[in-house]
Amino acid sequence: MDQIKLKARAKINLGLDVIRRREDGYHEVRMVMQNIDLYDMIAIEKTSNKGIEILTNLSYLPTNEDNLIYKAAKLLIDEFAIENGVKINLNKHIPVAAGMAGGSADAAVVLQGINKMFCLGLCEKELMERGLKLGADVPYCIMRGTALSEGIGEILTPLPAAPYCQVLIAKPGISVSTKYIYENLHVDEITRHPDINGIVEAIKEQNLIKIANKLENVLETVTVKKYPIIEEIKDFMKNRGALNALMSGSGPTVFGLYNEKEVAMKAYKELKQSGIAKQVFLTNTYNEKGGLQYG
Repeated sequence: MDQIKLKARAKINLGLDVIRRREDGYHEVRMVMQNIDLYDMIAIEKTSNKGIEILTNLSYLPTNEDNLIYKAAKLLIDEFAIENGVKINLNKHIPVAAGMAGGSADAAVVLQGINKMFCLGLCEKELMERGLKLGADVPYCIMRGTALSEGIGEILTPLPAAPYCQVLIAKPGISVSTKYIYENLHVDEITRHPDINGIVEAIKEQNLIKIANKLENVLETVTVKKYPIIEEIKDFMKNRGALNALMSGSGPTVFGLYNEKEVAMKAYKELKQSGIAKQVFLTNTYNEKGGLQYG
């Protein structure tokens, strides 16, 4: 196999809780992760010359070792002493620095693609172990689907597929530093924690209304306070038929869940026209687990 084309899907957090700050500075979390059908396209090509070449449709993305997909490729090339080089073409659609694990999803796909292309024989668990070296979300992005994420994100429990629904995505024209959000989250002062167990049970019951009613993200206590536009977008969605709306990850992206496509489409059009968000997408939940997602 000399080339391969794959899809790297974004995720949203149906629930996100922070349990404690560890002595090493990392935060222990409990999150319910869910893929959506919004994805980057990644083409990997084997080259005769050594080295890693990255091409991308966005001029501001790094194409050197500062890019997570470069690090992912280098990790396997170095470990298995691969003599060929690779050219990776990234066609980016997932919003950047948006709380949707776009960079982690890209890195996950590169690990999977190189494993397949060079017949390295790594199983999913072995890929996830290597992915953790690149970032806490990478193991989930290899597993995909619906999952409970614990620890720093590396302890994953697969869940039944969440009910299919429309997902309206909006990213305002701001950038949020995940580091800043966690540094300003005072875990010992949190008085209300998301009902993660309740979300898990609602997923097992296939009860979309119950899932929507329990959407909660403890990081909103920091992000929304600093960026009120996030709450404005949430209200916009809820006032236009969303079952509920929530910030994903550390933000600033907001998603709304809809059980009627026509209502979701109307909200999508109005949100685009409003100008309160820089990027707006209408997609749906996506639940295929494991394996390669060919483009």
